[in-house]
Amino acid sequence: MELPGSVAELTDILRAGGYLADRGLATTLFVALSLDRPVLLEGEVGVGKTEAAKVLASVFGRKLIRLQCYEGIDTSQALYEWDYARQLLQIRALSERQLADGDAVDQLFGEKFLLERPLLEAVRAGDRAVLLIDEVDRADDEFEAFLLEVLSDFQVTIPEVGTIRAERPPLVVLTSNRTRELHDALKRRCLYHWIGYPSAQRELEIVAAREPQVAANLARKVVAAVQRLRELDLAKPPGVAETLDWARTLDFLGETDLTEETADVTLGAVIKERDDLDFVRENLTEITSGA
Repeated sequence: MELPGSVAELTDILRAGGYLADRGLATTLFVALSLDRPVLLEGEVGVGKTEAAKVLASVFGRKLIRLQCYEGIDTSQALYEWDYARQLLQIRALSERQLADGDAVDQLFGEKFLLERPLLEAVRAGDRAVLLIDEVDRADDEFEAFLLEVLSDFQVTIPEVGTIRAERPPLVVLTSNRTRELHDALKRRCLYHWIGYPSAQRELEIVAAREPQVAANLARKVVAAVQRLRELDLAKPPGVAETLDWARTLDFLGETDLTEETADVTLGAVIKERDDLDFVRENLTEITSGA
């Protein structure tokens, strides 16, 4: 699919893919697509940061390449590694004369022994891919600095192979749950957008788009209850993902109404902490009343 010509067109494309973006987010994504800029999406867990990258890849027919960040991730796990097991088999297959020959190194460190990790794969794919760098705030400062270098040049130098460049960079979407503050240098490299919890009306539209089989009355009551849950002092307030899970769960069970009883037995779809569960159960009457 060709790139959209306007923010409104991109908004419609995303909606057709099941993602309802507000004007601010749609504008950020439109500029990123048009000017080849990385996007940094921050917000609470479950508000649709990762989903935005997935839908972009889907609607534009690009490959989604995901780099899941975590504490302790290093450059080799993100960029490339050598297939040591296959190299060992190659060594055993070579004769002593071949091993003594300088060309043996080339035979052991050729393309067929190279294991692509997400960043190298994305550089090679170029604008045929969407690179999702998920939960970048979980990585350490050193890895963040490495990412900044890659995102600045979109090229990778492998001593045994050479320099690999992207003719056109992939669309890069970084997400952060803000468990720590990211460095200013990385933020300056990206277009930034904060995704907050949606209004009740917007969330109802999201449920209708993503779970159209759910009855309108049930969807309305689930959304109203979730909006009340977010007003409570919970360790992990439910995101939009949990709203969708709750509506889907109730619909699967054949429920057409959200009552105190049906909410109690399905809370595991929307609440993920033991202390939160106990607290919510003590307030179920208030949460489900008028929903």
